Amino acid sequence: MPLPQEFHDLARQVNNWGRWGPDDEIGTLNLITEETVRAAADCVRSGHRVPLALPLRHDGVQTGAVPGRINPLHTMTAVNQELFGPGTVATSDDAVTMGLQAGTHWDGLTHVSHSGRLYNGRPADAVTAHAGATVLGIEKLPPVVSRGVLLDVARAHGTDRLPDGHAVTPEDLDAAEELAGTRVRAGDVALIRTGQMRRYLAGERAAYAFPSPGLSVRTPRWFHDRDVAAVANDTLTFEIFPPEIEGLWMPVHALHLVEMGMLQGQNWNLEELSATCADLGRHAFLLSAVAEPFTGGAGAPVAPVALL
Repeated sequence: MPLPQEFHDLARQVNNWGRWGPDDEIGTLNLITEETVRAAADCVRSGHRVPLALPLRHDGVQTGAVPGRINPLHTMTAVNQELFGPGTVATSDDAVTMGLQAGTHWDGLTHVSHSGRLYNGRPADAVTAHAGATVLGIEKLPPVVSRGVLLDVARAHGTDRLPDGHAVTPEDLDAAEELAGTRVRAGDVALIRTGQMRRYLAGERAAYAFPSPGLSVRTPRWFHDRDVAAVANDTLTFEIFPPEIEGLWMPVHALHLVEMGMLQGQNWNLEELSATCADLGRHAFLLSAVAEPFTGGAGAPVAPVALL
C-alpha cells in the first residue's frame, strides 16, 4: 500500500535534503559544532558517570521478531593458551556474532528507505547485499559527543512507565522539557524516557518488545524545529508500536532517517540516568555516544555514557 498523503505532508515539513550540500552523508550531526561540544563540557560538575548501554548477552532484547537481528553469540577462541611455549604468558581470546542493532545501538541513515530513496536523495539500491551501505554508512559518522538532555516523559506524567499504547506527543516533550528546566537547543541529543525499559530489566522480554509506547508521528517536526542532532529512547521499536495510523508502519523511522538525516537510538537504558537527574536537579549533561565504525553498516552498537 503506498504511503498516505499525510506522511508526504509531514516529510516536506522536516526534509533536510541539500541543507548541508548534495554530498552530505552525516545529516543532522552537522549541527554538533566545536562550540556545541565546548558548551556541553560545562555540564560536567559533579563528575557522575552514568552508563546507558545494556549488557550484550545471548538472552538480550531480541525476540526473533526481526529476521537476522540476533542476540550476541559469544564464543571463546582461546582459553589461557600459552602461545609461545609452556610456562610463557597465556592469553584468552573471544569472538562474537550478533546483529549490529541487537542491543543498545544507533540506527544509521541507511537503516530504512522509502519511495526508493535514502537521505539526501540517494538511491535505496546503494545498499547492497555484499558491500552493505555503499553510501551513508555508519562509518561516515563523526564522533557523537554533544550536550544530552533527558526528556523524562514518564516522570513528567507522574508514572514509572507510560502505558503500552501511549504515543509520545510534542505536548509530552514540552512537559518533559519544563520538568528538565532547560530548553533543548541546536546540536543537542535528546533522550526520551518512556519507562518501557523497566519491563526488560524485570525479565519481561516479550512485553518489552510489544506492545510498546513510543514516539508519535507528530514528534519529528518538534525535533526539526529545535535542530536536534539525534534522538534515542528506551524502547525496542522507538516509535509507538503498533502504529498510531493504521497501516502506516515505521513512519517516524522514515521521517528521521530518510527525510531529516537524523540518527535514532533504541534500547538505551535511561533508568539510572532518570534517578540521577532527579537527585541532582539537572537533566542536561555531556553525552558520549560514539558508534562502532563498521564499514557499510546500517547501524552500530554503542555504549553511551552521560557525564554530569
